[in-house]
Amino acid sequence: MTVTKYELLNYFRSRRFFVLLIIGLLISGLLTAVVGYYRPSSFVDNVLGFYASWWGSSQLATLVIILSGIFFGGDAISGEFQNKTGYYLVPNPLRRSSIYVGKWLAAFSASLIIIAEFAIITMANGFYYFGLNVPTQFGYSLLLAAMYLAAVLGFTFFFSSLFKSSSMSILVTAILFLFAFTLIQTLIVSLVKIEPWFMLTYGSDTIANVLQDQYPQHVTTGHIRGPESPIATVYNVTIPEGVAIMVAYFVVTGILGLVLFERKEFT
Repeated sequence: MTVTKYELLNYFRSRRFFVLLIIGLLISGLLTAVVGYYRPSSFVDNVLGFYASWWGSSQLATLVIILSGIFFGGDAISGEFQNKTGYYLVPNPLRRSSIYVGKWLAAFSASLIIIAEFAIITMANGFYYFGLNVPTQFGYSLLLAAMYLAAVLGFTFFFSSLFKSSSMSILVTAILFLFAFTLIQTLIVSLVKIEPWFMLTYGSDTIANVLQDQYPQHVTTGHIRGPESPIATVYNVTIPEGVAIMVAYFVVTGILGLVLFERKEFT
C-alpha cells in the first residue's frame, strides 16, 4: 500500500493523471454538445439505446480504458530501469512482488477514476434526457469494463517489464491496442473464418453487447451488407466467454510480467 500511495503521487506530480482527466472531459463535452444539438434518434429514442450508443457502440468506453492503460501502465516498470529510480527502490527490504503489485494497484485506481469520470458524465446526460432511470445493463457493462481494464493493465505491465525503455514499452502497447489487435481480429474473421476467441479485443465486445435490447447471437451467417454482398459469418462473444478471455489475459500476462521483473537485473 505504501508503494501504491507514492506511485499515485508520482502520477499527480507528473501531471499525466490530470492530462488524461482533461482528455476525458473534452471527449465527454464534445459528445454532449453533439448529442444535444443534433438529437440523433439512436441516443434520444429510449434510455437503453442512449446508454448503448454513448457508452457501448461509440467505443469511447474501451478507448478511455486503453488510454488509461497506456498512460499509467506503459512505463510503470520500464521507467524504473530507464530513469535509474529502481536503484533507490529495489535495495530496500521490500519484495519485488510488492513493488509490482503496488504499482499495478496504483495504475488500476487511477484508471478507475478516469473511467468513473466518463461514466458519471454519461449518467448525467442520461438523467437530463430520461430522468433518474439507469438500466441494469449499464451496471453490468461497468463491471465488464473494470475487468477489461484489469486485463489491459496486466498486458501493459507485461510489456513494461519486458523492455527497459519507457518509450518502447509505451509505443508497443499503444500500437497493439489502438491498431494491431483490431486489425488482426478482422483478418482472422474475414480470411481464416474462425472465431477469434484468443483475442482480448474480442472479449471486450461484451461491454457494448450487454447494452443491447437482446444480446446478439453467438454466430450469425448471412448477407451482412445487403443481398448482393457475399455471405459472411459474424461472431459475437458470449458473456461467459468474454469474462474467461479477460481473466485469462489478466492472470497470464500479470504472472509473466512479474516473473520478468523478478529476474531482470539493474545494471
